[in-house]
Amino acid sequence: MATKKVIAICQSGGEFVTNKDGSLAYSGGDAYAIDIDQDTSMTDLKSELAENFGFSWETMTLKYFLPGNKKTLITISKDKDFKRMVSFSADAANVEIFVLPEEADARNVSNMPASRSSRTTASEAVVPVVSAGDIVVGDDMITNDFQIEMGMLPEESSPLPCNFVLTDEKHHIKAAQQWENAITGVDQRFNSFTEFRDALHKYSIAHGFTYKYKKNDSHRVSVKCKAQGCPWRITASRLSTTQLICIKKMNPRHTCERAVVKAGYRASRGWVGSIIKEKLKAFPDYKPKDIAEDIKREYGIQLNYSQAWRAKEIAREQLQGSYKKAYSQLPSFCEKIRETNPGSIAIFMTKEDSSFHRLFISFYASISGFRQGCRPLLFLDSADLNSKYQGVMLVATAPDAEDGIFPVAFAVVDSETEDNWVWFLENLKLALADSRTITFVADFQNGLKTALPLVFEEQHHHAYCLRHLAEKLNMDLKAQFSHEAIRFILNDFYAAAYATQPEAYYRSLENIKSISPDAYAWVIESEPLHWANALFEGERYNHMNSTFGVDFYSWVSEAHELPITQMIDELRAKLMQSIYTRQVQSREWVVTTLTPTNEVKLHKEIELARSLQVSAPHVSATHNSLFEVHGESINIVDISQCDCDCKLWRLTGLPCSHAIAVIECIQKSPYEYCSSYFTVESYRLMYAESINPVPNTTTMMMSEEPPSDGVVSVTPPPTRLTPPGRPKSKQVEPLDMVKRQLQCSNCKGLGHNKKTCKALALV
Repeated sequence: MATKKVIAICQSGGEFVTNKDGSLAYSGGDAYAIDIDQDTSMTDLKSELAENFGFSWETMTLKYFLPGNKKTLITISKDKDFKRMVSFSADAANVEIFVLPEEADARNVSNMPASRSSRTTASEAVVPVVSAGDIVVGDDMITNDFQIEMGMLPEESSPLPCNFVLTDEKHHIKAAQQWENAITGVDQRFNSFTEFRDALHKYSIAHGFTYKYKKNDSHRVSVKCKAQGCPWRITASRLSTTQLICIKKMNPRHTCERAVVKAGYRASRGWVGSIIKEKLKAFPDYKPKDIAEDIKREYGIQLNYSQAWRAKEIAREQLQGSYKKAYSQLPSFCEKIRETNPGSIAIFMTKEDSSFHRLFISFYASISGFRQGCRPLLFLDSADLNSKYQGVMLVATAPDAEDGIFPVAFAVVDSETEDNWVWFLENLKLALADSRTITFVADFQNGLKTALPLVFEEQHHHAYCLRHLAEKLNMDLKAQFSHEAIRFILNDFYAAAYATQPEAYYRSLENIKSISPDAYAWVIESEPLHWANALFEGERYNHMNSTFGVDFYSWVSEAHELPITQMIDELRAKLMQSIYTRQVQSREWVVTTLTPTNEVKLHKEIELARSLQVSAPHVSATHNSLFEVHGESINIVDISQCDCDCKLWRLTGLPCSHAIAVIECIQKSPYEYCSSYFTVESYRLMYAESINPVPNTTTMMMSEEPPSDGVVSVTPPPTRLTPPGRPKSKQVEPLDMVKRQLQCSNCKGLGHNKKTCKALALV
């Protein structure tokens, strides 16, 4: 499939001009248009540009602006960066790429006030320190951004943002290209003192001088060059009758000689976060490793992994709001859900100290959809939340007629315990208010085995998740048996579970018993009534695993790093889009009784039925409802009970080929005997209701308004300590590829080989 073309307007030979608002514009030079897409390589693009602009492709640098941000240039240094740019510009008509030869030095752009850099070359601006390496930031030098904001820094302390040493002239040039005009002179305006201080930081780095605050409070900021006797000064204060900050005075002249940016300056996480904020907004999966590499390449500042990770957290909070504030907004957020989606359930609980305990969400569209058109079948599972405050999400999903995922309810809790499952199930039962007997496909551990009968009593069937059972079987027995023996036991275990008739089930158990009586005993003790098709009394439509909702868990993995209210709203938006998409799709279906997938399944069985022979009603039939069907085997069909002894009709909800042969024999339509849950009508009823947006979620997060009187104040849960380093991801090992255990070829024992066999040593 061809990828969408984007027109790249490639420009070179001009210069960047800084506007009054600090944004950059490119003036002069030549331009050349090139079609690019995801199949275009960076090498091919550079080769074409070198041919048109007349310089070596090996020495050129490519840069571009993110949409809506003309203040920060993004460097394209590798194919990964180039692909990102193409992907991000896919919805735009074109993208501007600026082609700079490597030898181009830092230029003064726009009408910049005279500065020390106007009297020196770029190489003179900063004196290289006699040591190897780039700019190195120390963990122990992290300072609190609040101190800078509130003017709490001592007068003589330097506000430069990093404990660093500039050791690479090329890195300084890269920084200067973006930051030389962060300060343009008197009358330049800023939205806040924080924005002004940030611009001052960048300006001082670009021009190679250090400074100190003479006055730094909420009304005025006055700064001077730190060099003794240097007249450089700048003063900014609030513009009268507005909230804007304006530069009132500036002496742009430096008399100090070569400035050396010394080690020891504080590294503000907020400062690094402000640099990466726009790129993080464009690329939410921006990894700490990539952040560290980009900061080192662009500015010569060396960050370790933890510093880059903390900077990313600060940048995310700047973009999305505070994680802590999100919990305080929970009461009003739940109220907004109920207001915008009447009939929805959105409730939370706090502990005695007002800290967050758990949250339950079920939208009316999900509740109504389950009641109106869904099979009485629910999958229960959990997903870990690797956010700042961690936690676990409990999820209940249902299958639609096409076996698509239909999330019914979810909850955020501190851990997966019996108490939390009971609370979740009680709210689920209250929300659904369904009189049908529901089959739950779920794990039997973590309290679910006790919680389900406690809440739903006799109005449920609990089908154990086959995958969880197989994993436990593997873990409990792998120390006793060889790899080959475990493989045979697992194969027979799966055969026993999927067997539709008791004879096949017991045959598989005997196979396990012949390998190991212990394994046979384990299987018998695992309560086969809850997992074997031949014995299970509920209707699970051949769904054997609780991990059915894998798509929903992928939504969770994409949103789990957001503050809690935004995470829930992101899941709401995904669910809203999913419902709308399926509404549209179902309207476009060809007019049929069953949904497309089930039409295909039914017609396949109809074709198989053509080769079968139906005899007269069975002699034992009381109301002529039992029929014998002859094919490769003889099967008995009870047409009045919608059952066949092959059990496929009962398992799937669609008549099997034996049943269809009988149905056609009695001159009726197979559609009359299909489960109503597989009809187009039921599918459309399931998706009849829509989920409405919850307005101003982000605005609510960013606002400073305290909770209203009478509203419960919610604080974040206690932060759980995590071990240092990158968290280890839990990898599920395929059960058909169990790791081979070491087995001795001499004594056949496990855990050693022939070389270390003690029995051989005794001979």
